[in-house]
Amino acid sequence: MIGLLEAREKGIREEVARLRAALDEAECALQRRVDARVTVTEVLAEEPAVASASLPQGAVAGATVPHRTEGMTASVLAVDYQRIVELLESDVGQEGMRCQQLAAALGLPVVPAKVEGVRSKAKRLAERGWIRQVRPGVFTALEPTG
Repeated sequence: MIGLLEAREKGIREEVARLRAALDEAECALQRRVDARVTVTEVLAEEPAVASASLPQGAVAGATVPHRTEGMTASVLAVDYQRIVELLESDVGQEGMRCQQLAAALGLPVVPAKVEGVRSKAKRLAERGWIRQVRPGVFTALEPTG
């Protein structure tokens, strides 16, 4: 009987040791996440030091569309946005283009998902001063200055 109790006690002690190791591992993972959150919070709290001179010279896919300022070229835009601006600045886009026309001219299938994607990009470009929206759903290049 005593042997049986000792065996059970040994099993329980091994289980406790295993649980302590798992708890230590979980506490380390938790501390890493707390440290990461603190670091991200500190970085986000810093003042952004972005000046027009420090804007990227080349486009980055998935990057946000910056507000257009004097002297800024479309090369700071992601490729999809550059193509829309270039298309509207070409002879094809001179009179303005609807989003379906833009999608077709960009070589995209004229299906609702693709047209809405083009519309979203065109609206974002218009909001940030890269192109003009002359009436709902119709976009043109900016008027040449000078």
